[in-house]
Amino acid sequence: MKTPLSLALLLLVTSLAHAAPPNLVVFLADDAGWGDYSFSGNTQVATPNIDSIATGGVSLDRFFVCPVCSPTRAEFLTGRYHPRTGVKGVSTGQERLNLDEKTLADAFKAAGYATGAFGKWHNGSQWPYHPMARGFDTYFGHSSGHWGEYFDAPLEEDGRMIKTHGYIVDVCTDKALAFIDQHREKPFFCYVPFTTPHSPWAAPEKDWARFKDKPITQTATLADQEIADETRCALAMVENQDWNVGRILTKLKDLGLEENTIVLYFSDNGPNSMRWTGGMKGKKGQTDEGGVRSVCYLKWPAQLPAGHTVTQIAGAIDLLPTITSLAGIPRVGDKPLDGRDLTPLLLKETTDWTDRRIFSTWASNISVRTQTHRLDNRGQLFDMVADPGQTTPINDREPGLAAELTAAVEAWRKDMYGPGAAAPDAVAPAKEKGKGVKGRANAVDPRPIPVGYREFPITMLPARDGEPRGTVKRSSNAPNCSYFVNWTSLDDSLVWNLEVVTTGRYEVTIDYTCPLPDAGSTIELSFGDARLAGKVVPGWDPPLHTNQDTLPRPHGESTMKDFKTLILGEVELTAGKGPLTLRAIDIPGKSVMDLRRLTLTLK
Repeated sequence: MKTPLSLALLLLVTSLAHAAPPNLVVFLADDAGWGDYSFSGNTQVATPNIDSIATGGVSLDRFFVCPVCSPTRAEFLTGRYHPRTGVKGVSTGQERLNLDEKTLADAFKAAGYATGAFGKWHNGSQWPYHPMARGFDTYFGHSSGHWGEYFDAPLEEDGRMIKTHGYIVDVCTDKALAFIDQHREKPFFCYVPFTTPHSPWAAPEKDWARFKDKPITQTATLADQEIADETRCALAMVENQDWNVGRILTKLKDLGLEENTIVLYFSDNGPNSMRWTGGMKGKKGQTDEGGVRSVCYLKWPAQLPAGHTVTQIAGAIDLLPTITSLAGIPRVGDKPLDGRDLTPLLLKETTDWTDRRIFSTWASNISVRTQTHRLDNRGQLFDMVADPGQTTPINDREPGLAAELTAAVEAWRKDMYGPGAAAPDAVAPAKEKGKGVKGRANAVDPRPIPVGYREFPITMLPARDGEPRGTVKRSSNAPNCSYFVNWTSLDDSLVWNLEVVTTGRYEVTIDYTCPLPDAGSTIELSFGDARLAGKVVPGWDPPLHTNQDTLPRPHGESTMKDFKTLILGEVELTAGKGPLTLRAIDIPGKSVMDLRRLTLTLK
């Protein structure tokens, strides 16, 4: 005899089999904390459109993501803990999702859906790490993590850089709206990973005007570490994001698609500054509750109850099995999942829902959460029901549970990294050549960058993915949106570790700036026996952008400028692995150039 739970699931599957496939829209915020929404109790901000997803559907009350961006995205896309997927950093290639992983987009595309992503990808830039190789038919946005221009930004559209006009979140939302309009007659998966409220601190003037003089009435848990203007700007950026969520929700309603569209909203980590989190400990980059707890709202009027709250712990690893189950879409891939299908909880069926543990890791720190407790990265045990702010360890009162969870952390570490191994991000920092920057986070990933796929002939090689040698350094400590500067010597070079997959001729272009008196350096590109030389002309020396920031740019982030594209010529490259090296063989002035990216196009 069928249990009530299995009968409910059978009825759901049967009804889905006879209904039109649901559309899927996923919103992912960047660096928004649990406390940045009015639904969470923040009275300083108004997020009615985002809140409507919760009030019209289901809220996952204890939902956990990773402490930083790209790991959460990997877990969402695969249903697996990010150390399994090859994602071990946020830049210099460490953010790439292993090629043997299959994604949520792969599943929906295989099921006949139109798939599009519009915003920040952050799981690999070059094909086949590119989003269009991971299940998306079209892509618009920036594939790296941090982006240094939020107004009139240069962004990628299906492999080519274009200049945009307007605020980056508005522009990406425009593209998402056009995608929905275009595919209104067939099922679609529209992924909108916003770039805000990640720094730089840049909000549209109309949004900043509402906040710039606003008193801070709800303060951070560590109030003395809160910077009021950063809180104001973050909340202004969240309100702009809410407006854009509203634009898409309105589009769905106007097209008659609201009833049969699954809408998901969540964030990728805790807040990127000290601001209100309801008393939780921690922020972005930390494995305490405030660093890893996110809002998570799902709405599907045709199937999910409105105003329902799920109290059981859940995480980003659960989203792939849950969404594919809800939509009746077979999963693509056969690697073991770490996540669980939350459908019984969403349907208010909790029979046989067993207790579980959710692990969080970053920078060699690991914590584990149960339904009622958290063991932090220092081995301190906290009762999260009685002490949600993690103020008083209870190891002495619960030694058995503390020992049990300590053992669970060690077992999980071995499962993720192998016996006796520390987490990759626990490797001792090493000084990078030519950068003067210490830290594992900036080390170039050893996996070579693939170049030369016929189906995607353009390969962009940004400064982020290269290694400066000699006196060359990055424009800032944060690689993602940096460019190479201080190229002054014949002993200097720029190196990218490549795997050329197709022998053939490649056009080479360079995005550069160069003071007019320094124009005319002769540069040489080499790969194996191949050589291509050319001159850096004309001079191009635009001013640094002064129209980007609402607040001063955080230390370590590059101030950007307009780069000019130079066609260096064509070169014959032979398939194989090795360094692609750019060096100068004649420098008539004081410097060669500043370099943003090098692009290879298979002819």
